[in-house]
Amino acid sequence: METSLMLFTRDLRVRDNPALAAACEAGRVVPVFVFDDAILDGPFAAPNRVRFLLESLADLRESLSERGGDLVVRRGDPAGEAVRLARETGARSLMLADERTAYGARRLDRLREAVRADGLDLDISVHPGITVVTPGDLTPGSGDHYKVFTPYWRAWEAARWRPAADAPAKVRLPSGVKPGALPRLADLTSGSPSPDLAPGGESAGRERMRAWLRDDAAAYDDVRDDLAADRTSRLSPYVKFGCVSPRELAEAAPDAYRRQLAWRDFHHQVAAAFPDLPRRDYRARDRRWKDDEDAFAAWCGGTTGVPIVDAGMRQLHREGFMHNRARLITASFLTRDLGVDWRRGLGHFNEWLVDGDVADNAGNWQWVAGTGNSTRPDQVMNPLRQAARFDPRGDYVRRYVPELAGVEGSRVHRPWTLDEERRRELGYPPPIIDPDDR
Repeated sequence: METSLMLFTRDLRVRDNPALAAACEAGRVVPVFVFDDAILDGPFAAPNRVRFLLESLADLRESLSERGGDLVVRRGDPAGEAVRLARETGARSLMLADERTAYGARRLDRLREAVRADGLDLDISVHPGITVVTPGDLTPGSGDHYKVFTPYWRAWEAARWRPAADAPAKVRLPSGVKPGALPRLADLTSGSPSPDLAPGGESAGRERMRAWLRDDAAAYDDVRDDLAADRTSRLSPYVKFGCVSPRELAEAAPDAYRRQLAWRDFHHQVAAAFPDLPRRDYRARDRRWKDDEDAFAAWCGGTTGVPIVDAGMRQLHREGFMHNRARLITASFLTRDLGVDWRRGLGHFNEWLVDGDVADNAGNWQWVAGTGNSTRPDQVMNPLRQAARFDPRGDYVRRYVPELAGVEGSRVHRPWTLDEERRRELGYPPPIIDPDDR
């Protein structure tokens, strides 16, 4: 009976996992996750994502154990650890999910180089799973990728999706393999996670998916931009870590939500063609960014004096998550109103967002900043008009900016118009720019 390695990366689930299904069909399986020191030493070792990851791995281990297997945990270079495990177990094949980010491409190259250097007879096969449609499957008549979303959306809608993969009934782990213990949070990152961070794992993700599909999905298009209603799916962390299959979610969700998943796939195919998406302007523009440390610090801390912006930033810090409409407002305020480089905003989001997907996060930041794939690169989102439209009663602001909890109605969006004594009592800062002049 052949032995295969199943290298988990961003597909931390047993349901609809094509790579895992293929490994189990081959015979014995060594499911393995490697904590890559190259990631743990970088900006993506943020406490929120690391805690979510550890909880997801614990849940994955339990699911594998229920099927007779286990999760082998290692730390170091994924390529080196995979080669070592292949030698120990006599594995003849290695399966992993297709990931087209710069990091994913480097990891795959290192795996292949390590196998060649060691002289191993190990077949590496890459399987779909982290997007609905794999980057590169859809291409325009000219060029290697779609640069505008609308034609991509039309092609995405017409595409034939891969068949769903069954969850394995049995996972046969070779004897003698030592699984290893999951590390503690403090072993991997410093700092504390957000107090209201969502729980990680496939079990929590599927529970959340079922509840949303049952209670809120039908009304998604009507309520998704309502900041106070908070009726978005909140499934993005589970999609980012592969705890929920994006393909399964797309099949069950309404059209408006499928369009959001298509946007995610769109950004992944852009990042596959332009790996520098998180670092360099996709479309070069003659922009001079301001080096305003005080303004940037106020934006990061949610103390700009513009309530709708501060509410979004404080939600980010409290939950490791931010409502999508608030992400657009806060990003526009930083890049358009304060004139600060989008890369700085992206970096701060990466420190806090549990769903901080490399391609999607960078693609959205560049879209807002006018350097990405927007067909209206000069569009500016006035924060007061956005507040009036998407938080008309001010409930979202009062939820996340406690200083303003006692200000009634829409006046909460313009606290600088209150009388001087009331402003002193609130203890809320004046706006760092004149939002009425935008």
